[in-house]
Amino acid sequence: MPHFTELRKEAANHPVEKVGERLRAMMPWLAQNRLVDKSKN
Repeated sequence: MPHFTELRKEAANHPVEKVGERLRAMMPWLAQNRLVDKSKN
């Protein structure tokens, strides 16, 4: 499990995730029907 956790941290810090975060911020309608609430999970 520790190795898996480390892999998830690395994936979250990948440049494509940073770009995706900015793009999703430009599309507010996506948050209305979100399946996963990252503020809670």
